[in-house]
Formats: sequence, structure tokens, C-alpha cells
Amino acid sequence: MFKIYNYCPTLTSSPAAYDTIRAHFEDLSVGPDAYDLVVTGDLGAIGSEILRDFFAADGVDLAPKHTDCGLLIFDRKKQDVHSGGSGCGCAATVLCGYLLNGMREGRWNKILFTATGALLSPTTTMQGESIPSIACSVAISKTK
Repeated sequence: MFKIYNYCPTLTSSPAAYDTIRAHFEDLSVGPDAYDLVVTGDLGAIGSEILRDFFAADGVDLAPKHTDCGLLIFDRKKQDVHSGGSGCGCAATVLCGYLLNGMREGRWNKILFTATGALLSPTTTMQGESIPSIACSVAISKTK
């Protein structure tokens, strides 16, 4: 659906996250308000802004519910991490450490968690090809 000519995996993962989350909302006839949090990983600051812009173009304000694992794992004011975290370990660490513990403690009851990934290949990158990306969502709830 999207083809982005850029060498930044964060930028190519944003459309994948948008497409997956939008399809989830459409399939279940819900929006961001159906969840306490809509979490992506790992888009970082720039990718998160792009994701929110995609939803804004659809008339959906994702910002009040959205956060990103790349933004949660570091203190961007105290650590020089630029846009946030990256890599598959960031999403897993934040989910298993912070988010699930927060659900156990009662901070959240229902989370839509969308892990993202860029399918990097040195060959396609050196040939100037776009970077294909994936996103997979899972709804996590404390109740049935």
C-alpha cells in the first residue's frame, strides 16, 4: 500500500503500523477510545508523529491514547537517544516489563499493542529500494 524511499526503518514502519491499527479499528468497529493505551514499538518520536498524522488525515485523534515503546524505554531528556529506542528488544522489554506490570497494578485494563519491524536488507538498501515493513497487533485485556 505504501512505498517510501527512505533509509530510515522508523519512517517505513509508520505506514505499516497505521495500516494494521486502522484495519483493526475497522474490523471491530472501534476507535482509540476502546483502549486505555494504543502502543506501538518501535516508532520513536518521529515515527509516532507520522503515525498520528496518518490518523489525523482520517479524522481520528490517536494522540491521547498513543504511546511508543521507543519513547517509554528511555528518558530522552537525560539520555542522548535522539528519537527513542529501536530494535525488536525494545517492544518486548516494554511490554513484558512496564505495560503488563501496569495492567497487573490496575493502571490499564485494555491495551492495543502493535509491534513493528523493518525488513532490512543490505542489497535492497544499496540499490535504493524501499524498506518493506511489518506490523502486528494484539489486544490485551484484563477482562474477558
